Amino acid sequence: MTDVLRRGRASLAFSFFAQGVAFALLVTRIPAIQDRYGVSDALLPAFLAAVPILAGVGSVSTEHLVKRIPPSRLLRFAQPVVLLALLGVGAGDTTVELGVSLAAFGLAVGMLDASMNMLGVSLQRSYGRSIMLSFHAVFSLGGIVGASLAWVGAHWHLALFVSYLPVVVVLVPLCLAGSRWYVDGDVAVVEEERHGGDGIVFKLLLPLCLVMTFAYIGDSTVSNWSAKYLQDVLGSSEQLATVPYNV
Repeated sequence: MTDVLRRGRASLAFSFFAQGVAFALLVTRIPAIQDRYGVSDALLPAFLAAVPILAGVGSVSTEHLVKRIPPSRLLRFAQPVVLLALLGVGAGDTTVELGVSLAAFGLAVGMLDASMNMLGVSLQRSYGRSIMLSFHAVFSLGGIVGASLAWVGAHWHLALFVSYLPVVVVLVPLCLAGSRWYVDGDVAVVEEERHGGDGIVFKLLLPLCLVMTFAYIGDSTVSNWSAKYLQDVLGSSEQLATVPYNV
């Protein structure tokens, strides 16, 4: 295995890790975000729903952009935007600013997820064996780190901006430095694999796709609402509300 592929795998793994940290820091502090901006319970679902919807838009847009721009360049751009948008969530004062930050976060996350997985598939082809699960495992590790940092912020009653700032200051330069070693593959081959190639094969996989869709909805519901449910319904402390995501 060449050093180029090893560096490409390590840098991409760090990108997955950083995204895991950022996502965990957002969803585990939803009650604090709601309190900061005075978002009502009736309006909160709209804000939360906007993120995955815009992420879908960003993902579909990436599918067309990679025909002209390498996935590595898109990922190099999207990851700092995600982290800076997270910081924007902690720094704003009005619901408009919150909406803009969450919109930027959602669009960039869609672009980031699509480009990360495209690079992962192309690397896997070059390796000749399965390595995608290791990237997803690193994402989960990042989620554990992010939720743990959220617990620290809640335990010490830190403002969201103060809690997010050190993470962003550390991760943005590291992500930009690591992006030098991303390895692009054959985008056409990756796109063919994503679409399943043969329409008959896709039809056979459709029931599994539906199962995964509902599983993802359930998983996202737990991720987005667990902290608020524990704090508002079960009366837990702010720091305890960050623990379920970690578990």
